[in-house]
Amino acid sequence: MYRSTPPRQLQVFRLSMGHPGDLSALAELLDAGRVRADEVVAVIGKTEGNGGVNDFTRGYFTQSLMHLLGERLGRAPAELQRELPCVLSGGTEGVLSPHYSVFVRSAAMADASAGPALAIGRAFSPATPAADIGRWAQVRAVARAVREAMADAGIEDPADVCFVQVKAPCVTAARASAAMAAGLSVASADPNRSMALSRAAGAFGVSLALGEMADDPALEAGLLTRFDLWCARAGISTGVEVEANEVVLLGHSLHWRGPLRMACEPMLDAMDLPAIVRALARLGLDAHPQLGEPDRARIAAALIKCEPDRRGQVRGARHTMLDDTDINAQRHIRAAVGGLVAGVLGDGRIFVSGGAEHQGPDGGGLVAVIAEAP
Repeated sequence: MYRSTPPRQLQVFRLSMGHPGDLSALAELLDAGRVRADEVVAVIGKTEGNGGVNDFTRGYFTQSLMHLLGERLGRAPAELQRELPCVLSGGTEGVLSPHYSVFVRSAAMADASAGPALAIGRAFSPATPAADIGRWAQVRAVARAVREAMADAGIEDPADVCFVQVKAPCVTAARASAAMAAGLSVASADPNRSMALSRAAGAFGVSLALGEMADDPALEAGLLTRFDLWCARAGISTGVEVEANEVVLLGHSLHWRGPLRMACEPMLDAMDLPAIVRALARLGLDAHPQLGEPDRARIAAALIKCEPDRRGQVRGARHTMLDDTDINAQRHIRAAVGGLVAGVLGDGRIFVSGGAEHQGPDGGGLVAVIAEAP
């Protein structure tokens, strides 16, 4: 149940980086007093690594962020990391630009416009054992964390939730060995497949929390097999740098103030430009064929999920993303969809994450945009 509190306001600062450990843009905002360290509630960003299991740029950025904020708050970085979601996707192929979006939650400014406005909530599950990753136990753990994030945002009705970003752990070779030495099994000892299973479990967990799926352990068999089961409001990333399921939830609430709004649309395939245009139109943004400078300045963040179509075709024409032994399929799809979205927005600072299992239609994905109201 939501308890009445003074109105809150969300601000989003989209900042560029010169390298994966470059937090100078945020440091400048902190020094200028435009952002208070204790009001930073989440960070979502793109680093220039390979996006795979061994992408250490994500951990490098996370360590740098926690060190910076820890210094300002007088807290240990390791302690802060257990409270502050830092959701990173590696891989800035093509025109994608390394950047990070800082989500700041504060008391509403005196001149802030009335709600409903964009609200944010966050939550962490307990550390997820390797034996639970890609299984119904992880689905339930994500669902509990999503409900906690709804409460943190002051959102009671799941219909008011726009988008849920989750960063989930995966099974490394070391974690698999430790689990098996303890007499436990893992859903997959292959780190890459475990990442896919973890993303799938995360999507099911969001669906469960939002009332779109029953709490039925028999549905575990549908992970990576029942692609007719998908969530239109879930974006799931995985990585070795996290041990728990980190949740950032965004939705609209009458209890919040300010100009920010959000729209999310499913993409039917990697060429679904109309889905991007529809999401922008819901925010009063007109892309014909590209946003003009005034509208472009209103964009606070763009979050995209995409997936190489596993059937090997896009609109009846064969693609070779899954057959390329030189370039990973996820790098192909990030570059392709990133270029499509960047062409519409006129900006390469887009969070484009591959691996959209059960996150939008099979072979497609999602596009979510945060923008200031006109």
